[in-house]
Amino acid sequence: MAAGAPRTATLLMHCPDRPGLVAAVTRFLADHGANIIDLDQHVDRAEGVFFMRVKWELDSFDLSPEAFDATFAPAIAEPFSVTWQLHTDDRPLRMAIFVSKMSHCLYDLLSRWQSGEWAVEIPLIISNHETLRPVAEQFGVPFEHFPITPENKAEQEAREIALLQSQAIDLVVLARYMQIVSPRLIEAYPQRIINIHHSFLPAFAGAKPYHAAHARGVKIIGATSHYVTEELDAGPIIEQDVTRITHRDSVGELVRKGQDLEKLVLARGVWAHIQRQTLVYRNRTIVFS
Repeated sequence: MAAGAPRTATLLMHCPDRPGLVAAVTRFLADHGANIIDLDQHVDRAEGVFFMRVKWELDSFDLSPEAFDATFAPAIAEPFSVTWQLHTDDRPLRMAIFVSKMSHCLYDLLSRWQSGEWAVEIPLIISNHETLRPVAEQFGVPFEHFPITPENKAEQEAREIALLQSQAIDLVVLARYMQIVSPRLIEAYPQRIINIHHSFLPAFAGAKPYHAAHARGVKIIGATSHYVTEELDAGPIIEQDVTRITHRDSVGELVRKGQDLEKLVLARGVWAHIQRQTLVYRNRTIVFS
């Protein structure tokens, strides 16, 4: 939250579609002194589901978060069968970054944080290699090394989870972290782990996807950011983008363009999350404007 900016709350909700939903929610908020500053809604007509994001200033709002839950439930949530989340910006979101050896996404995330573009705290970088420790030190962020082998993976992830919880981490970002995250970590941070990967999967898997794509003569490359689930690289998508390439592009050019996309797509995905613009429904993400 920017210095001097009014405190705000954001409500994310979905429920079966029916007339009067917007009027009921906005009337409830107005009755408790809310000054609504943003509202976005969507109806999935095929599913018959209503989605909404509404943001309001808290200065004149007469309900605390605890009182909101107790009051909103009987007034709106129960009559309309609403599933909801309430977020306030009383404190900056705390974000941990997981990395391996590739630095492009890490540099981008840390630069956005250090410049003040993102009002978040980054108290921790975790890696399965020592390679990027100098980058963490350059930005003054603690770096924790957890070497992982098949034999110690469960033990090391338990230590990582304990560290994340001790640091009150809200969001985990996998910035080209080249390890499969276990169900235990996913359960600890449901819909709060964001991953980035190139969009060559599943056609060009393996250690050298850019080489394989170049050999095949692909004309488009892309990147995808998504929430992590137990199904590998198949979680709810937050952001995607592509760029065209030609026969003139070498493997090196494919890598350069691909990494540019990965940085941007990951940053957009993280930004949407920290702005509370994402709502996961089943295995897809509603991203409000």
